[in-house]
Amino acid sequence: MLDFFQDALRYTFLQYALITGVLSAVACGIVGSYVTVRRISYIAGAIAHSVLGGMGAARYLQRNLGWEFLSPIHGAVFAALLSAIIIGMVSLYGKEREDTVVSAVWAIGMAVGIIFITRTAGYNEDLMSYLFGNILMVRRIDLLLIVGLDLLVVAVSILFYHQLEAICFDEEFARLRGVSVEFFYLLLLCLTALTVVTLVQVVGIVMVIALLSLPAATATFLTRQLWQTILVAIGLNLLFMVGGLALSYRPDLPAGATIIVLAGMIYLLVVTAGPFFRRLGRRK
Repeated sequence: MLDFFQDALRYTFLQYALITGVLSAVACGIVGSYVTVRRISYIAGAIAHSVLGGMGAARYLQRNLGWEFLSPIHGAVFAALLSAIIIGMVSLYGKEREDTVVSAVWAIGMAVGIIFITRTAGYNEDLMSYLFGNILMVRRIDLLLIVGLDLLVVAVSILFYHQLEAICFDEEFARLRGVSVEFFYLLLLCLTALTVVTLVQVVGIVMVIALLSLPAATATFLTRQLWQTILVAIGLNLLFMVGGLALSYRPDLPAGATIIVLAGMIYLLVVTAGPFFRRLGRRK
């Protein structure tokens, strides 16, 4: 682990990876807490997998039609927001079952992405990168976009904390208090979509839902109020991001997978040991 921190002082790509991990930890801790408390992780999963469609389309337009100004992350932002709005609108106003729509968005997004990627030269390398992520390959332009997304997530969360908290715990009570449940539910889904785009750069589409939910779920076992959950989730995300990068560096393991394994182990430890310590506390 010491080798990683020593090399991080010398190599730009490691510095970018650390900065990406720190910024992602903030957005992931905030939005992940809302998603976990609201119990919409399955929706976040659908948004994450639909992102592949936007990334594939953007890369196709970039390489085959010469749209050099596009990058996969631009397509990811568009696909994530579109999926969030579709799922949110159907959930609020449609007559279809929500789980059916979520499954459709999930499957169509993945299928569209695979079609575009297979029609693009050099798709094999890109497909692996999109599905499993590579935080060590984050570029300067990607980092700037992540900074912008991160600032937006933090600003909205601070401005509308009480409204988002209300719709996460009790929609009917929120309506009685005059909160626009529909608007803030869609806003939460859009925040989730933007956070998913950020995390795709870190751990990829396959594992993004784990990183969004595991740290926040761990934090709920250690806290009693939502703001406490958010702060602890941010801290845990920082630990998992930096720890996963450091642990994976010397053995040359996939950084994203190492981050998820570390997060999963801590979650299982807390879930397993939590009831024991609570019982011990009652006996005293």
